[in-house]
Amino acid sequence: MTADKEEPLDIKFIDSNLRRRNIQAYIDLLKSPHLDTRWKAAEQLGIIGDQTAVLPLIESLKDPFVEVSWLAAKSLGSIGDARAVEPLLQALNSTEPWLRAGAALGLGKLRDKRAVEPLIALLNDKKKQVRKHAALALGLIGDERALASLEKVAQADMDDNVKTAAAHSARMIRISSESGREAKETGDSEE
Repeated sequence: MTADKEEPLDIKFIDSNLRRRNIQAYIDLLKSPHLDTRWKAAEQLGIIGDQTAVLPLIESLKDPFVEVSWLAAKSLGSIGDARAVEPLLQALNSTEPWLRAGAALGLGKLRDKRAVEPLIALLNDKKKQVRKHAALALGLIGDERALASLEKVAQADMDDNVKTAAAHSARMIRISSESGREAKETGDSEE
């Protein structure tokens, strides 16, 4: 082959190799002794969204610094792998309010119905950011079991942001339920 007729490089191969190396580098950074490096790695792994990061992020839920663990929880939700459900459910019981909030968001993104009852319980949390994120997560999951609790919080919570989140989530669930019923009725009438 002559120099002026070189074969084109396989860009897809190069891109996937580079992607794998980047993901592994971020996974390695989760073990860094530097806090800011670990939380940035946890956040970036959620943005990338590769399932290779699920188990390392689950381990990061135990990081001694909540800055890392809450971002690991959110990132697990962004990746969308069901292996994260049980560890996130356990994280809802953390003494760290931000980890509880991150776990709630992660579970909301995963839309797993097993999270509904524990998230309803978090609507009574002492910390307003936990209540707000639990309400938002319940809206994402869209399960009608949460409707009465969300409506109650939308009326009675002491924090306006929590009220707004609960009202929005209740509205999302009602709309979803109504459109589901309409679709079922339309399907039934066509038979």
